[in-house]
Amino acid sequence: MTNSLTGHLRKMTSKLEDGLAHYQLPVGEQSIDMNELIGKHLSLTFTGNINCQECGKKTKKSYSQGFCYPCMIKLAKCDMCIMKPETCHFAQGTCREPDWAEQHCMVPHYVYLANTTAIKVGITRHTQIPTRWIDQGANQALPIFKVNTRLQSGLVEIALAEFISDKTNWRNMLKGKADPIDLQERAKLLIPQIEEKLAGIKLEFGEDAVTLLDEEMVEIDFPVLEYPTKISSFNFDKNPEVSGTLMGIKGQYLYFDSGVINIRKFTSYEVTASF
Repeated sequence: MTNSLTGHLRKMTSKLEDGLAHYQLPVGEQSIDMNELIGKHLSLTFTGNINCQECGKKTKKSYSQGFCYPCMIKLAKCDMCIMKPETCHFAQGTCREPDWAEQHCMVPHYVYLANTTAIKVGITRHTQIPTRWIDQGANQALPIFKVNTRLQSGLVEIALAEFISDKTNWRNMLKGKADPIDLQERAKLLIPQIEEKLAGIKLEFGEDAVTLLDEEMVEIDFPVLEYPTKISSFNFDKNPEVSGTLMGIKGQYLYFDSGVINIRKFTSYEVTASF
């Protein structure tokens, strides 16, 4: 018996249970338990409709992962400072949506180390732990600092990015499970190298701006039957149908026996899911 749902895609929601990532795929108003579909046939067919996730208007192209162009240029969540938090301009009074920023940017953030196939630094709000790490396909993660605002997290991140990457190599991430790294030991080596930068941040924003944490490392496994040796990506803009046996899920990627698709990239695309 085949089930089908038609609706607009949103990024997969996730939770961590006993060290394993569990995924739900929102399709319109309903969600599909994706872990239950591992090893089974799944098809996703793009209907040709893309509707802005903010205003609902039809758009020929999705901007900033799911928005029409007018919403993309007016929403704070689409501003460049979301990608580069060290460029936050809230204090200058030029934020696109100050009320939104009060709730999302002017709140505690965490600076963390993650292992996606190599060590990297990243930032996230406390409400996004461990979701952020699952979305990145990290097999290990360790929060190392708590800061008071998104701007401050960005300043700490770029200080650490002088010594380790702040990017994920998505192709390597998709090819297998990361070799273990002692993130706590790496943190002990990295933190002294940015002491001068940390002192400058505290001098500007106050002694309580940055708090050093002593947390346990989080380990994450992903529901994958078999990792691909070669990465071939599906793209709804070129081929409206993606189908095959679902071999696994990591980050925001679905592994099919014939290729992978980044669900987040196609946020707001209307699809029919058959399973």
